[in-house]
Amino acid sequence: MEALVCKKLGDPAALKSSISEPDNDSPIILSKTHPIPQLTTPTSVRVRVKATSLNYANYLQILGKYQEKPPLPFIPGSDYSGIVDAVGPGVSLLKVGDRVCSFAALGSFAEFLVAEQDELFKVPDGCDLVAAGALPVAFGTSHVALVHRAQLTSGQVLLVLGAAGGVGLSAVQIGKVCGAVVIAVARGDEKVQFLKSLGVDHVVDSSKESVISSVKDVLKARKLKGVDVLYDPVGGKLTKESMKLLNWGAQILVIGFASGEVPLIPANIALVKNWTVHGLYWGSYKIHRPAVLEDSIRELLSWVAKGQITICISHTYSLSEASLAFAAIKDRKAIGKVMIAFDNERSVKSKL
Repeated sequence: MEALVCKKLGDPAALKSSISEPDNDSPIILSKTHPIPQLTTPTSVRVRVKATSLNYANYLQILGKYQEKPPLPFIPGSDYSGIVDAVGPGVSLLKVGDRVCSFAALGSFAEFLVAEQDELFKVPDGCDLVAAGALPVAFGTSHVALVHRAQLTSGQVLLVLGAAGGVGLSAVQIGKVCGAVVIAVARGDEKVQFLKSLGVDHVVDSSKESVISSVKDVLKARKLKGVDVLYDPVGGKLTKESMKLLNWGAQILVIGFASGEVPLIPANIALVKNWTVHGLYWGSYKIHRPAVLEDSIRELLSWVAKGQITICISHTYSLSEASLAFAAIKDRKAIGKVMIAFDNERSVKSKL
């Protein structure tokens, strides 16, 4: 089978020769003869992968800058969708041909992947299979953060940083489902217009205007006291500015640091203003609170089926073009998710 193998740590977006050449300088190589994984237990299932999502965490892992550092070589990749290809004798929940999606610690950048039956979720009718491969990590992160941790309620003010990225777009949509007043921060006219099309209450173009002034103006116009929940996958200077907008008793959701800078949250101000700071490492829920993840993804799939949320896919690449896919992540070209899909008629598509 074809598989993308990380043979050394480095930048997968900085490719100087073909990804198929074993002696290239890239940390990733396309193997066309990787062994197909076999069923390992009576209840294991082999999935023929249809699509797999690129997350910023995947990029950091190949760089060697993620909190989990698997031994080399490894096949990267986390959330995916596909068709059940084979089942163990003890499998009762699924059958060959079922459409499924899930997530893994590693291994989804390959044509086949083996998982336990209780780790897989049936994709409902009416839900695009490629889109389902983009759901677990991005939407799962935002759902656990906003619904489980922050317990976001109708009428509260939600401020989403990096709102045009994969997790950002999922956060603004989940915020609207929860009935919150959603304020989004993004850069550039295209991203701003796309966010407005999703029904976001107010969008700040941070490349043109002050986040503090713009948000204060809309809060004043709506007679709102401040931001109740800050969703932050960016970090850096933007976090520092956003803290000036937070209400008494506000909640800060620390999602990631796409800016490359880990912000400092002053404990003395958190004390005086009764802030709650939530660290949100979504993947660790699989170890410590697996039932939360399972319930979360099931609810998200039901929302997709009902049309309450839309999975926005910006670009779709083939596995051989993985370096281009990582470059889209690195250079922040995407509005929504970047995907690798198998059996594409065209190598690169824009769905916006």
